[in-house]
Amino acid sequence: MAWTDSDILQQFRDPRTREKAFTALTQQYSKRVYWHVRRMVEDHEDANDITQNVLVKVWRKLDDFREEAGLFTWIYRIATNEALSFLEQRNRRQSVPLEPESASAAAGAYLDAEEAEDRLHHAINTLPARQKQVFLLRYYDEMPYEEMSSVLDTSVGALKASYHHAVQKIKEQLTGH
Repeated sequence: MAWTDSDILQQFRDPRTREKAFTALTQQYSKRVYWHVRRMVEDHEDANDITQNVLVKVWRKLDDFREEAGLFTWIYRIATNEALSFLEQRNRRQSVPLEPESASAAAGAYLDAEEAEDRLHHAINTLPARQKQVFLLRYYDEMPYEEMSSVLDTSVGALKASYHHAVQKIKEQLTGH
């Protein structure tokens, strides 16, 4: 049986069915949370750890959820904040800049799919944190701007501008212009 968000919330608030409801929530959303986080942090182990942290926070805070946004939007926001916090901490520990693209690769030489994907990931990782976040949500998760606005607490116009700038920077990285 697929649980609706209403079912999950109602059952979670009943101490007798709390664990069952949380299991349903975990089964329904953990994979999506994991892949959202994984695209942000890239490493499987880090994404697993962050996903677990997200689920612990959801468990602790679900009673306080006010239903102003959808349940998954709320969980996504927690996941996004956890991933960004992780990235900020990691960036403070690592102050070594990334290597620039080689001139020969940027010159348009034939790239196999794996190399092209590596270059794309590198270009995405050079974006400022907010642009990277907006790009990942829009491009990979195909999240509508209105939902993204709720998740990130930012206006739709600002998100569209941020996405546009991210796409331009990625194009520049990939073409060398």
